[in-house]
Amino acid sequence: MDGMRGDPAALLLLADSRLPAGGHAHSGGVEEAVRLGTVTDVDDLARFLRGRLATAGLVTAALSAAACELAAGEPDVVGRAGGTAAAGSPAPPVRPYAMDASWRTGGNGGPGAAASEVAAAEDLRRRLWRRLDDEADARTASPAQREAARTQGRLLLRTARRLWPSPALETLARAIPEGPHHPIALGAAAASAGCEPQQAALAAAYTSVTGPATAAVRLLGLDPVTVHRLLADLAPALNDAAHAACASLMDTVLTDTTLTDTTLTDPALTDAALDDTTPAGPALSGPAPSGPAGMDASPGSAGPPPGDAPGSAQTGWRGGWAGLPGHSAPALDLLAEGHLANPMKLFVS
Repeated sequence: MDGMRGDPAALLLLADSRLPAGGHAHSGGVEEAVRLGTVTDVDDLARFLRGRLATAGLVTAALSAAACELAAGEPDVVGRAGGTAAAGSPAPPVRPYAMDASWRTGGNGGPGAAASEVAAAEDLRRRLWRRLDDEADARTASPAQREAARTQGRLLLRTARRLWPSPALETLARAIPEGPHHPIALGAAAASAGCEPQQAALAAAYTSVTGPATAAVRLLGLDPVTVHRLLADLAPALNDAAHAACASLMDTVLTDTTLTDTTLTDPALTDAALDDTTPAGPALSGPAPSGPAGMDASPGSAGPPPGDAPGSAQTGWRGGWAGLPGHSAPALDLLAEGHLANPMKLFVS
């Protein structure tokens, strides 16, 4: 994709079905579709894959991009978030909030930060991860799909912590001990591996169709070359999905709050705005940040974050993922629930 930075080798590893994270055991609904006679040949599979990419694929791509953005602000990940610069050239820019240490380490981010500030910043990071995982939960109507997503996420997180150890992955593991949704784990792993959000979105979109395609080959005995031709034909749509996923972040990924001794203990921030017991959903997310003259601030725009003018307090960040897509796919939900109830099956989901 034009202009994409980040580590391309890490992207290949993340999208590889041979990555020991359990992805090969999931059919993405195609096994139940085969059982019901909905998918019987290559043409049926082509329609299934396009529909899945346009719904669940787009949603998971956006969630992965958001998770990658969030993880990019963790300590020791900031330096990798923008990719590797060519010799003699400045490092690629990273997101404004990734450069602000206050939300990661408390106070001014310096070595003299009080222990209470550091603990409060750690608690805030965990709340952010839980809130983003809640956004994934709210976009997954089927209990069977939620269970499958958490199983895959837990396995991917375990593998990623060994391949690309980082504070972001450790924070995520502590924040969601039962296992995050797969796209959340994928985005965090992508950032830890040196990838950018657009790459995380592309990996999520890609795996949303390759898993079902591979399963269909095994279930129907289809010609693997013919099925891979379907995937090749989907390449432009995969790029479009990754672009659309990142575009959904442009308005709403983050809204700013001031991370001071006052706001770290502010009930509006710690108990209401980010409380993991509050039902999550697009309607509950914060408003989009605004730039000069009322223009929405692009997450990748230059300059200090809103409220970080000279002389002001350091700016922290909290999630506001209202713009993430929520395309429903009732057919996939029904397939997942039917598959769960079927005692004779080859794939976990």
